[in-house]
Amino acid sequence: MLKVESLGLTFYRLYPLASPSAYATVVRRLLLSLPVLLLFASCASNRYYNQRVLFRLTDEKGNRIDTAKLRVAVNRTDRNYRIQPNDFLDIRVYTNKGERIIDPNGELQLGSSGGQVPSLTPRITASPQGRAVPQISRTGTNGSGTGLELLVQANGMVAVPIIGLTHLSGLTLHQADSTLQVLFTPYYRDTFIQTRVTNNRVIILGSPGGVVVPLANDNMNLLEVLALAGGIDGNGGGGAGGLYRYGGKTSNVRIIRGDLKNPQIEQIDLSTIAGMRRANLQMEPNDIVYIEPVRRPFLEGLTDAGPVFSAAATLLGTVSIVFSLITIARQN
Repeated sequence: MLKVESLGLTFYRLYPLASPSAYATVVRRLLLSLPVLLLFASCASNRYYNQRVLFRLTDEKGNRIDTAKLRVAVNRTDRNYRIQPNDFLDIRVYTNKGERIIDPNGELQLGSSGGQVPSLTPRITASPQGRAVPQISRTGTNGSGTGLELLVQANGMVAVPIIGLTHLSGLTLHQADSTLQVLFTPYYRDTFIQTRVTNNRVIILGSPGGVVVPLANDNMNLLEVLALAGGIDGNGGGGAGGLYRYGGKTSNVRIIRGDLKNPQIEQIDLSTIAGMRRANLQMEPNDIVYIEPVRRPFLEGLTDAGPVFSAAATLLGTVSIVFSLITIARQN
């Protein structure tokens, strides 16, 4: 073991140091191998980041599907929504032919023959996860009737107070109003019914992340839904506001509709007015909207590897300082 003293520091080495040219050769080889390492890293990052792309347009054999066929508008089977199992129905029952509805100033409240009737008025609020959560507040109204939020069971039956089990699945909202009006007539005078579905929603995946948008009415279109989700990027079009750094592709928006085992798929190009005109932008309950994110695997890989590169640079700097001190000690 050799003892070397320099600049007040003492170093011990077990073997003779290599010449400075040897260190230069090692550093040169590392620098030459750096492009090769970056090439392999880019290939690996490309495979890794593309794993997060959903709903690829390929068949079972991996062949790409002809996108021209997907640009045909998805058929809208029925303009009027039909009640389905697991729907939540907001049923509002009014008396006296619904006079409370056309009484904006409250002038008919005191003279109403219906008296004070407890009302269950649902309020829809958004949870932090973006899911619509129904909340019910109990109030008292004069002659207005009740609002009930009821679940449609798997067999299509709905347990309605007073009248009992009623089959409403498969009916439009107008047909449900007529059916309930007939059933409530023996119990209320001049019954007026309003029915609506409170849990209709559209699921948005892709560049905005995961967003569930409640359908406020039956004629909402794709542009309204995207606006509620914050735009293509998820933050009102400001860029990089969603799950993905580089936003989404306006030319590759997909609508998935119907049974997920045999769905209808439409590919929409929103980057041009012509593409928007060709598309069917009408939204249906339970539609899935997928916005393909813009992928830059190499840049994303460099960004994610930034802390690793920083640690490596710090380590190389430390090693360089140590080698410099050892070289100075050897020269002395």
